[in-house]
Amino acid sequence: MNVRQLYLGVATALTLAAGGCGEPGSRTDTTGSARAHGSKMQVQLGPRPFYLVESMEESELKSALQACSEGPFRSSEFVIGHRGAPLQFPEHTRESYLAAARMGAGILECDVTFTRDQQLVCRHAQCDLHATTNILAIPELAARCSEPFSPADPQRHRPASARCCASDITLAEFKTLCGKMDAFDPDATSVEEYMKGTPRWRTDLYASCGTLLSHAESIELFSSLGVGFAPELKQPEVEMPFRGDYTRESYAREPYTQERYAQHLIDEYEEAGIDPGRVWAQSFFLADLLYWIEEAPRFGEQAVLLDDRVFRDASFRPTLANMQELRDQGVRIVAPPLWALVDLDHRNEIVPSRYAALARRAGLDIIAWSLERYGPVADGDGWYYQSVREAVDRDGDMLELLDVLAKDVGIRAIFSDWPATATYYASCMGLE
Repeated sequence: MNVRQLYLGVATALTLAAGGCGEPGSRTDTTGSARAHGSKMQVQLGPRPFYLVESMEESELKSALQACSEGPFRSSEFVIGHRGAPLQFPEHTRESYLAAARMGAGILECDVTFTRDQQLVCRHAQCDLHATTNILAIPELAARCSEPFSPADPQRHRPASARCCASDITLAEFKTLCGKMDAFDPDATSVEEYMKGTPRWRTDLYASCGTLLSHAESIELFSSLGVGFAPELKQPEVEMPFRGDYTRESYAREPYTQERYAQHLIDEYEEAGIDPGRVWAQSFFLADLLYWIEEAPRFGEQAVLLDDRVFRDASFRPTLANMQELRDQGVRIVAPPLWALVDLDHRNEIVPSRYAALARRAGLDIIAWSLERYGPVADGDGWYYQSVREAVDRDGDMLELLDVLAKDVGIRAIFSDWPATATYYASCMGLE
């Protein structure tokens, strides 16, 4: 048994152990597991969502969620596996995606960037290999990094650094890498130290050698799992048009521009024969959506604008006019961070925000990101809860927030770093 086989066995064992396993074809078993509604996998939640329900303050919602403890639990397109299930598994790896599907994510996300030979791969950023893979431990590939490893220099107050990009290497070289938890130690004086740094609330237990995927391989995997597709076209971190090592004749004839990059993503779904209705292509850049709306309208119809105006533009204020402008340009779905969709009322209770109300008035559907991105609420990063921080002080409060997002804001779906939690809620509330 090689390392990857062993790793996959551990990942499969974890998801099986998380919720038990009933008889094939059964609707429920003694653990509350159920045949996935849309997915081809048996939904198994494990203990975390039950722990979160029990940690809630006493309320009607808590009682309602407790009453659902025996399921049945079903896969739901309300739940999007954000990079898979990266709370515990290396993001954008086969193992992470399998865990997310097993936990009921009805849609999985592949963040899309490109290699030196212009092949599409699943990575959160074009230049994150130094933090998410073992590239620095492979001398011949580490030598190809845009910026080699530099140790920390405490006397000069200079942290350790490195910058390794997918565009530095070919697809074949990319496929030799192992995925690890997204982390590095800024105080490191050696490569070995630098590659560590996983936060205490995550784990390296399932991160011995995550299997990296090309975008085409993610399409094949997600299709076999019976789930939907949420590819995000990531911003290039190299000068465009990019002139790397050409391999595909169709792309060699033209410069690899932003438009060719956007079309390349769509081409791989068309080549795989995927129904556009199962694909939610995403981008932070309106120009990418407008390209898809114009040039690939069947995919553009449900393309998702990841709306960063709320935190990148200090002068931005949501108005009906700027929401309607998006709708008039053909955008149908917006996806801001969680905190942009909620606020606190005079009783310190979570309510829909002005942004949420205006987006809905303009006829826009809403997707939120990302539930359980960080660890315990009490000591984790509060960025995702910043607009309601005074009302979110225990882990179970995430379910209170999710309830407002689902029932009052009316979100279409939510990205989750541990899909079991959102699946529990969706199954309990009958969200397909």
